[in-house]
Amino acid sequence: MTLKQVRKTILILTLVLLAGFGGFWWGERRAKKIPLQLNIVEPKEVDLSLFWDVWQRLEGDYLDKSALDQEKMVYGAIKGITQSLGDPYTVFLEPGENKRAKEDLDGSFGGVGIQLGYKDRRLAVIAPLKGTPAEKAGVKAGDLILRIVDEQKEVDQETTGISLPEAVNLIRGPKGQPVTLTLFSEGEEKPREVEIVRGTIIVPSVEVEFINAKDAKIAHLKLMKFGERTSREWEEAVGEINATDCAGVILDLRNNPGGYLNGAVFIASEFLKSGVVVKQEGKRETKTYSVNRRGKLLDYPLSILVNKGSASASEIVAGALRDRGRAKTVGERTFGKGTVQEAQDLSGGAGLHITTARWLLPSGAWIGEEGIEPDYVVELDEEREGDEQLEKAIEVLLE
Repeated sequence: MTLKQVRKTILILTLVLLAGFGGFWWGERRAKKIPLQLNIVEPKEVDLSLFWDVWQRLEGDYLDKSALDQEKMVYGAIKGITQSLGDPYTVFLEPGENKRAKEDLDGSFGGVGIQLGYKDRRLAVIAPLKGTPAEKAGVKAGDLILRIVDEQKEVDQETTGISLPEAVNLIRGPKGQPVTLTLFSEGEEKPREVEIVRGTIIVPSVEVEFINAKDAKIAHLKLMKFGERTSREWEEAVGEINATDCAGVILDLRNNPGGYLNGAVFIASEFLKSGVVVKQEGKRETKTYSVNRRGKLLDYPLSILVNKGSASASEIVAGALRDRGRAKTVGERTFGKGTVQEAQDLSGGAGLHITTARWLLPSGAWIGEEGIEPDYVVELDEEREGDEQLEKAIEVLLE
């Protein structure tokens, strides 16, 4: 690739990023390719002289010529644009990273079973997935991830300033290979190192079990994520509930990291007859998403379980059902992921996630940062047998 071709490539990608056209609201089914025939910023309005000065100095003077990979330099420049915004959820994804970002909601993959996010701009565990190597190794929701070490991949990296796609790429790997994470939990005096042997991670969306309590049968409906398979699995679980003589439903959103927005509206519509589910407050307009179908669980008494691993779409559902007076919430304060990312596919398989809006509950409250304080706060005692949060949810339901 000649310097002229590199300049043209960077200029096109830079202007596409600045324009921010195309794509979809995070939560729709598919991203759209970004068209290049757009009314974008005129090149003369963007002063790239300093950029090219640095580029030419590196090509002319840098000692290790083999390190001057022009494709990596282009990707690095674009990543610098997104990182300059100071928003960890607005990221540029190289083709491999973009592919892996889609796997979370679509199927199985080799990894440790951790849903990642940020707390105070630091890489954190939203939740370990049930039955995965991470959970078995003692990883907890809310743990900060300070360092990632993988000897086989020759990785030893602190996580300051790391993007989610980069973190996912470092933590994932072939089944049977170990990765060591340095973790820090609130309340602990010092960080701890945890070695986790990767496995094949298959993430179900929905599980239902029936609990007998005070001569009543209650459906414990666990929703683990809002993904590609959620609607089908949800419908099957709802069918089981309606075929059983139940006194009520406990919707368990603990350690649910979220996912598709339309999935959140779909689930909330199962319990609400009408009205607003969530609003998206964007730069130019506010969109309202309301109940969009007739639910099959409208008349069941309902309580909701949440914890600090409940994030994003799960916070929308819990917040909407609470605000609308449909259910009481039980557990711990939620994660606080209150922004919307528009996922765009770029040429060559690359991708771009842009924060374009924030979610507002029907009450007008913002989910971000503070999360949702449950109606009944119940902290889990790890030394105690049983599930105090579930027990409290049953008590609230039967009241």
